[in-house]
Amino acid sequence: MTTTAQARISLTFSAARRVAAIAARQGKPPLLRLSVDGGGCAGFSYRFALADAVEADDSVAETDGVKLVVDSVSLDLVQGSAVDFVEDLGGAAFKVTNPNAASGCGCGSSFSV
Repeated sequence: MTTTAQARISLTFSAARRVAAIAARQGKPPLLRLSVDGGGCAGFSYRFALADAVEADDSVAETDGVKLVVDSVSLDLVQGSAVDFVEDLGGAAFKVTNPNAASGCGCGSSFSV
C-alpha cells in the first residue's frame, strides 16, 4: 500500500481486489473515487464511483495497482479512513472506517462529524 503525503486514506487488499474485478468487467482503469455528499440519514453520505482520471487536487492511496482517489474537500471529512470491501449475511459492500465520524447510520453509508 502506498499513499501520498502521509497516511491520509487507505484501501484494503479486499477492496482493491473488488475494484480491480469491477473495473476489468467494465473496461475501465482500476481507479475508485470516494467523495462525501451532504445528506443521508446522519448528515453526510459516502459516494463511490469508478473514475477515469486522477484530478490535480486529489489525494491518492494505492494498493496492488488499484488507486483510491479523494478530492480535497471530501478528504477533510475522511482523512485517516480505510476503505474495505466486506461480504456477510447482509450482503456485500464497500465500507469506510472513518475515525472522524462522531456517529453513523445502521446501513454504514452515512455519518456525522
